[in-house]
Amino acid sequence: MSFTPAERDFLGAQPIGRLSTIGPGGQPQIRPVGVHLGPDGTVDIVGHALAATQKWRNVIANPKVAFIVDEVTSVVPPRAQGIEVRGTARALPGEGSTDGGLSGDMIRLTPTRIVSWGIDGEGTRARKA
Repeated sequence: MSFTPAERDFLGAQPIGRLSTIGPGGQPQIRPVGVHLGPDGTVDIVGHALAATQKWRNVIANPKVAFIVDEVTSVVPPRAQGIEVRGTARALPGEGSTDGGLSGDMIRLTPTRIVSWGIDGEGTRARKA
């Protein structure tokens, strides 16, 4: 499953998204993360101490995740756009960048469902793998 060109452009222009993982006891945890498009329609999450975070441990214990990037450019008239991605994630130690003090660790999200709105000049669009 891959993003449309307009969805890729939107994601590439956004600095921050929110990653939701399943924490201990089955409770959701959501954290802001940098948005990076990976190869073959993936989303890559990197950080300065990523392998030491709860989201890293959560992904190892349960790879089901959700990720959202959205922006509201106007309330009146209403103008919002965004992308929700559901899928599976893998913790990849040492496979990311170390530029700018990043740890080199990465979480790679592979979409199984993409829902977008306000992108491609359309309403809501949902796709499953």
